[in-house]
Amino acid sequence: MPYKKLWIALGIVMFASFAVLGSVGYKAIRSGPPIPAKVVTADGQLLFTGETIRDGQNVWQSTGGQEIGTIWGHGAYVAPDWSADYLHRQSVIVLNGWAHQQGFASFEAMPAESRAALQGRLTERTRRNTYDAATDTIVLDSDRAKAFEELASYYADVYGKGRNEYAIPAGALKDPAKQRQMAAFFWWTAWAASTNRPGETITYTQNWPHEELIGNRPTGAEVVWSVISFVLLLAGVGGMVWYFGSQQHVPITGSIPREDPFLGLKPTPSQKATVKYFFVVAALWVVQVALGAIVAHYGVEGSGFYGIPLARWLPYSVARTWHLQIGIFWIATSWLATGLYIAPAVSGIEPKGQRLGVNVLFVALVAVVVGSLAGEWMGIEQKLGNLWFWFGSQGYEYVDLGRVWQILLFGGLMFWLWLMWRGLKPALARKDEHYSLLMLFLVSSIAIPVFYAAGLMYGQRSPLITAEYWRWWVVHLWVEGFFEVFATVVIAFLFTRLKLLSVSSATRAVLFSTVVFLSGGIIGTFHHLYFTGAPSAVLALGSVFSALEVVPLVLVGFEAWENIRLSRETPDNAWIGAYKWPIYFFVAVAFWNFVGAGLFGFMINPPIALYYVQGLNLTPVHAHTALFGVYGMLGLGLMLFCLRALRPGLRWKERPLAIAFWAINLGLSAMVLLSILPVGLMQAWASVEFGTWYARSAEFLQTPLLTRLRWMRMFGDSLFAFGALVLGWFVLGLVTGHSFEKPEAAKEVDLVERELEVVHSD
Repeated sequence: MPYKKLWIALGIVMFASFAVLGSVGYKAIRSGPPIPAKVVTADGQLLFTGETIRDGQNVWQSTGGQEIGTIWGHGAYVAPDWSADYLHRQSVIVLNGWAHQQGFASFEAMPAESRAALQGRLTERTRRNTYDAATDTIVLDSDRAKAFEELASYYADVYGKGRNEYAIPAGALKDPAKQRQMAAFFWWTAWAASTNRPGETITYTQNWPHEELIGNRPTGAEVVWSVISFVLLLAGVGGMVWYFGSQQHVPITGSIPREDPFLGLKPTPSQKATVKYFFVVAALWVVQVALGAIVAHYGVEGSGFYGIPLARWLPYSVARTWHLQIGIFWIATSWLATGLYIAPAVSGIEPKGQRLGVNVLFVALVAVVVGSLAGEWMGIEQKLGNLWFWFGSQGYEYVDLGRVWQILLFGGLMFWLWLMWRGLKPALARKDEHYSLLMLFLVSSIAIPVFYAAGLMYGQRSPLITAEYWRWWVVHLWVEGFFEVFATVVIAFLFTRLKLLSVSSATRAVLFSTVVFLSGGIIGTFHHLYFTGAPSAVLALGSVFSALEVVPLVLVGFEAWENIRLSRETPDNAWIGAYKWPIYFFVAVAFWNFVGAGLFGFMINPPIALYYVQGLNLTPVHAHTALFGVYGMLGLGLMLFCLRALRPGLRWKERPLAIAFWAINLGLSAMVLLSILPVGLMQAWASVEFGTWYARSAEFLQTPLLTRLRWMRMFGDSLFAFGALVLGWFVLGLVTGHSFEKPEAAKEVDLVERELEVVHSD
């Protein structure tokens, strides 16, 4: 095998990385914050049971969960982080109570020396771990027990009457018993965030959130491992540049074919059947963009959309759930459809019944999309009763869809894998020069359903740390990890199919980039789990390996430049120009990979940075520029490439594509630079100065300056939405015909090309 060393390296990386991820993850789940059998006051009075806490977690999930506010910094950004909010409100209630006992109007009215004494008492009481493993009981002092009763009434009011500034509509949760259960869950998340681990001086959540009233400040480990991650990043960048400079780079030569290799080839029935996937991709994308505008607007108007009381029918939690789920659906559908298109192209054989399989899978995917979206609305609106987890919304960001829909989607992915295997099997049997690239294609295809199955590893009543651990397997390893490997292989196949890259160089480059990426990417999953109740080992591993994830991104400029060169027309190879805009979307992928995943990703990844900014708007800066900027642009590029290759003889109107491309990219830039990034930076300042609770509070976010900054997003959003509509209209025109050049225009272009060929030959 000519690539034996690279395959061995890939095997070692996979085995070692998953051994670490699994063993440390098991320890994290085992050592997570306990849910006691009961919580009692100092005099033995039962406050609530562990079942009440678990029921409260389910109530929180059923109302939207991470799509309305955050817990431990994970979720949506309009409402507060409920853990930080509860902890601060509890601290203020207790301190004010003590101040009243000493004859002062409030804690703030006391002399500084007296305030320091009370704050020290509060810190000692709050951080002391009173959990007794023998009796499975937590003993709560009377002051915090009284605070719980007051806060239970407060949160019942928030969810019962609604809060416009939190985008929570009136009647979001009406049942008094469920309201109290959810308050108990909020208490438990705040308890875990403020109580020291047994035998340690840090809390279960590594002292997160920042809360000066109880001494929640960054730990030494967070500072030290952040510095180490900076040093390793610089070392890795230097090593990667040295390696790249040592390689011999062969320029593109005249070996490029004079005619489009796809010209004259007849698409197979299954390849033709993939076209409808791409039309659904375009339609879902337009819908997702519209929902994104609605979600962003809720941040300034709360329950309306330019005066329309939209929250009556489409509350924020539902709109954001749909926005994220549809994004995952259309990006994944584009990539899956590209795989189905590629399989018969590389093997040259159409398996019997492949078209039927492609059509059946399409119907199944549409059913899952429609069914899950309808279920999410019904579940959050409390219309499914106890079936909310199975048919409604699970309440976990990016894996919101009900468990039944999740199982059906996993079944669909397994069926897709079977279709891929049928298509690739003849090519694999030949064991020619494509064999290694095909094997990597097959391995990445297997990984797609396998790692999506991680979302089935937790249950309805699993502890939060368990759900978070497996959820990030899906979000990080499935979406950001192996789908990226799959897409890299697909692009390599497309370029080798066009004979723009040699098979050997493409195979070597893809294998090497996969080894480098997964070296940091697998264990780097831990950087999402710093403050979710995991031990310090997670913090150390996550910080180091997430820094290494950034290393290969420093060279994406070379990849972008090579793609631009491939897209340039010459008199000899004018056909390459037909693929200009699909390739330009690949160039955009490289750009946003560096900016979104690299710069904005590393800006928040070090522990000391994430300690202050987790759950703030710097996270959606990274999410928008990395998730859409990289994976969304890639999905659009793959869609256009396949649609172009299916009918290579017809000329496209390029002006709509140019308008769409630049509107989308400039709109995304404006959205981030004019609004989300400034808001996130101001929140970071507020978090460092005053605490996480303040950075997420309506008191801070509803100030005139912050409101104006959120309104500024309208310019980027509008430009972005315009580009989405133009691209959607263009794709629709591939059916109606309005996106193709008229025959007369095409003849004129052909005449010019022939004249150029004559001049060139002379």
